[in-house]
Amino acid sequence: MFNIDMDGIDLEKTYDLIVLGGGPTALGCAIYAARFAMDILVVGKTFGGLIATTHIVENYPAITSISGQGLMDMFKDHMDSLKIPYISDEIRSIDRGDDHFELHSFFQKFKAYSICIATGSERRKLGIPGEEKFVGRGVSYCATCDGPFYKDKNVSVIGGSDSAAKEALFLAQSVNKVYIIYRGEEIRAEPINKRRVYDNDKIEIIYKTKIIEIKGDTTVKSVIFDNGKEFEVDGVFIEIGSIPKSELAKHIGVETNEKGEIKINRKSETNVPGIFAAGDVADAPFKQAITGVSEGVIAAYSAFDYVKEMNIEY
Repeated sequence: MFNIDMDGIDLEKTYDLIVLGGGPTALGCAIYAARFAMDILVVGKTFGGLIATTHIVENYPAITSISGQGLMDMFKDHMDSLKIPYISDEIRSIDRGDDHFELHSFFQKFKAYSICIATGSERRKLGIPGEEKFVGRGVSYCATCDGPFYKDKNVSVIGGSDSAAKEALFLAQSVNKVYIIYRGEEIRAEPINKRRVYDNDKIEIIYKTKIIEIKGDTTVKSVIFDNGKEFEVDGVFIEIGSIPKSELAKHIGVETNEKGEIKINRKSETNVPGIFAAGDVADAPFKQAITGVSEGVIAAYSAFDYVKEMNIEY
């Protein structure tokens, strides 16, 4: 979606900071690093991250209501004003040099004195029969992306989180019926979204139930519940949480917790000097765009201090 000409990137230089990721955490870090006059580069697989697929964002301070894509467009404008370079690529490995890191992507090699890992997370999957088979043919992990294809049809949302509630509310605008299928006894949405779900006649919640199989022919036709009942739906939207994208960090010795989240302190530092982390990939308990941005900003400041202490001569 967003890229710059590689002719504008000096592959021989060692950057003060390379930020990994394309979501609000990574971009917030980059914006502050630029304000600290650091020589920076942002490398992200997808500009905007997961929040760009969110229909409505209503919990970002000073912005009453905006689409996820709209919010990221504002981040892009801010980056452009500071001339922050962004490359659409994916770092595959990191090596340590004498006083810097070497980052290897699919296509290039970059060097940096410090790194902020803000790679976010990826959608968790159910791991049941039929899930992989019907991806793109009735199974989806993004209502904003695929919801319009189910106009006047019956769909299910798997999960009971606030994200699941918001997915159901978005789908209810165009589909015939939304069934939230949740293994728990009560959905865990924010009070305002829980009330909206309960007040919406198009949404029905099926509690204490798990699906164990997705069935169909060329597209999804039904799901099988753990009680053996077959339930007809045209689409299955899976919203059961996410997995931190921390494998890259683990390979260079960065410590993670039992969930795979990168351990950080209040300065967004990891156990490896010069490597910082922030956002959904890190072990902060509350994961929102605003908290991720704040961690990214702290990471930028900590990286600035770290590089300054190196007394680098340019």
